[in-house]
Amino acid sequence: MASIHREILVKAPPEHIWDALRDVGQIHKRLAPGFLTDCRMDGDDARIVTFGNGMVAREIIVDVNDAARRVVWSAVGGRLTHHNGSLQVFAEGESSRVVWIADLLPNALAEPIAGMIDQGMAAMKQTLEKTAG
Repeated sequence: MASIHREILVKAPPEHIWDALRDVGQIHKRLAPGFLTDCRMDGDDARIVTFGNGMVAREIIVDVNDAARRVVWSAVGGRLTHHNGSLQVFAEGESSRVVWIADLLPNALAEPIAGMIDQGMAAMKQTLEKTAG
């Protein structure tokens, strides 16, 4: 199983980032606009996300943990036979560290998924620093 681990430092308080991250149905507006072009809830525990490259995925929201500032989701479909992702926010001085972990199968998709994660992290950093005021 491929495991991708990415971290970025964001010049914004963790509360600001967590407020946007935990709003799981509005991530295309509040967290990573451009990287995501649409997001709509599908019941209480799933969302349909559209990426900037046109890919669409249905993601099951596994957990939204306020104490840990962590969101976990799972997606299966298309060429993926397994995908589990998480985003977590940590206080880091006057900034925050955002950690994105994805475990997926097949391993051959690790490189393109890692590229998408890198794009998503860049979009998050830009958006969150801009909106932190």
